[in-house]
Amino acid sequence: MEVTVVDARDLSEAWFLCIKNVLRHGYEYVIDRGSFEGTRRRELDLVVVQVRKPYTRPLIPFVPEGIVAPTSDEYIDNYLPYLMTEVKAEHELYTYGQDLAPQIPKVIKMYRDSGFETNQAFMAVGDKHSIDLPDPQCLRGIDTRVRYGALHFIVYFRSWDLWAGFPSNLAAAQLLKEYMAEEIGVEDGELIGISKGLHLYEYAWDMAKVCAGDR
Repeated sequence: MEVTVVDARDLSEAWFLCIKNVLRHGYEYVIDRGSFEGTRRRELDLVVVQVRKPYTRPLIPFVPEGIVAPTSDEYIDNYLPYLMTEVKAEHELYTYGQDLAPQIPKVIKMYRDSGFETNQAFMAVGDKHSIDLPDPQCLRGIDTRVRYGALHFIVYFRSWDLWAGFPSNLAAAQLLKEYMAEEIGVEDGELIGISKGLHLYEYAWDMAKVCAGDR
């Protein structure tokens, strides 16, 4: 297993650096089970993405001319309730908010009432029944740490679509972190993403090459 470490200034730089790493070092295979079954994807064995200043605006990447943007500010605004509320549409198997929404105020209260020196402020996504879903939750947990006067997030994805998922997921997580930091009464800190499944689907390879300057 190859461990890739990405050190980025902001969310946009993190996305571009990850694209370069997946294109150049990703393991290529045909998907036996999961989204886009039967097609190819390139994937890093394990990646740690440390974003030093995730609050830098804009939160979403600016792509070269002729490339369709992977996300938008409007999409992020609509996606945020998916993290912070328990509302679920009829066609949805789950939302992350079903698990996160009840835990968010508890983490805030934990820090307010008990102080910052704790390792218990972890918000889990999914349970023992997730393995039975046809498409289990990709985000499996948001760990939190208040240190050096700021709130930091460590998010883990079991599988992570780099092209479309990554920029939307991290932008929404950043907005959630900003809200929680304000409620706790600390500064907004770093955002660290970890995944053993950060990948690019075959359909996105050509667009990714343009973004990486490889074409």
